[in-house]
Amino acid sequence: MKIQDLIRDNIKSLKPYSSARDEYKDASSNMVFLDANENPYNNGVNRYPDPQQSNLKNVLAQQKGISKDNILLGNGSDEVLDLILRVFCEPNKDKIITLPPTYGMYEVLANVNAVDVIKINLSESFQPKVDDILNSTDQYSKILFLSSPNNPSGNSFNIKNVERLLLNFNGIVVIDEAYIDFSDQKSWLNRLEEFPNLIIPQTLSKAYCMAGIRLGICYASTEIIAVLNKIKPPYNINELTQQKALERLSIPEDVKNEIQNILQQRNWLAEKLKNIAFVEIIYPSDANFVLVKVDNAIKRYDQLIQKGIVVRNRTNQPGCENCLRFTIGTKTENEKLITTLKTLS
Repeated sequence: MKIQDLIRDNIKSLKPYSSARDEYKDASSNMVFLDANENPYNNGVNRYPDPQQSNLKNVLAQQKGISKDNILLGNGSDEVLDLILRVFCEPNKDKIITLPPTYGMYEVLANVNAVDVIKINLSESFQPKVDDILNSTDQYSKILFLSSPNNPSGNSFNIKNVERLLLNFNGIVVIDEAYIDFSDQKSWLNRLEEFPNLIIPQTLSKAYCMAGIRLGICYASTEIIAVLNKIKPPYNINELTQQKALERLSIPEDVKNEIQNILQQRNWLAEKLKNIAFVEIIYPSDANFVLVKVDNAIKRYDQLIQKGIVVRNRTNQPGCENCLRFTIGTKTENEKLITTLKTLS
C-alpha cells in the first residue's frame, strides 16, 4: 500500500496557498514588513501569526522525541480530522469506518464531506471486532477511525487488535488519542515509524487544561503531514493560541501533577459510585471520565439537572443503554456529585 495511492487526485496536483510569511521566513526585529497589508501599529497581535507555528512545533517535537516535520497543528482536533477526510476521501465515492459508541464528529465530518460511513459496533467489552471490520472493507474504504482511550466508554483498545488493523486495513488508520495522558497504555506515537498509514490526533484540551484555546495536534509520517499542510488554511492557529500553548508546555511538571490529581479523583469517584443504589455497572476508565450504567439514565439525568449538576446522557449510543458519563471534576465537585446522587430516589 502506497500513501500516494490513497490521496485524492485533485489534492495531489493542488498548489497550496503561499502566504506572505511563507515567502519570507528570515524575520528579525530590524526588518520593516510592508508585505502583508497588516496594520503597522504594534499591539502584540497586529502581525499575522507564524503559519507553520515553528516555535510551538519545536517544543512539541522535543517533548515527544520526534521531528517537527511529523507534526501538524489544527484549530482543535476537529479541524485536523476534517483535513484528513478532505485529503483521502473522494466525495460521493469513498467511505470511512467508525466503531460506535465513539466520538460523534467522525460521522458529522464525513457527512459534511459527502463521505459514506460504515459502522461496526464495538463488542460488549467495547473492543474492536477486528474480523468484522476487515470483512466490511472494499476499495473505497479509505479511513478507519479508532478512539483509544475510547469516548464514551473510557477504555483503551487491545494492542494486538490495533496492530492487526494497522497491518491489514488497506487505508489510513486514525488512532484518536485525545485522552492518552490519562491512560497506562503507551501512546502509539512511539511506533509511528512502523506504520506509514498511521495518523495520531492528540489535543491540549484535556490533560493540558486548555480547551478554550482550541489547539489540536496531528502526528503522522512526513509524507502525510506534507500533504495536510498543502490544504490547511494559512493562519489556522492564531497568535494568542500559540502563546498560551507555549506557556503551558513550558511547565510540564504542573501538567503532570494535575493529571495525577485527576487520576486520584477518578479512582475515588469510581469507588464511591459503588455505594449508589441505582448504579449497576461502573466501566473501567483510562480517561478523565467514568461511564456508569444506571437503572434509568433519562430519569437520573433530569434529576441531576434539577440539582444543578450537568453530566452526559449516553443512553442513545450503541452499547450504552441507560449510561451516564461523569467527567472528573475537582474534589469539591466530585463530592457534591456523590452527595447529590445519594439523595436521589
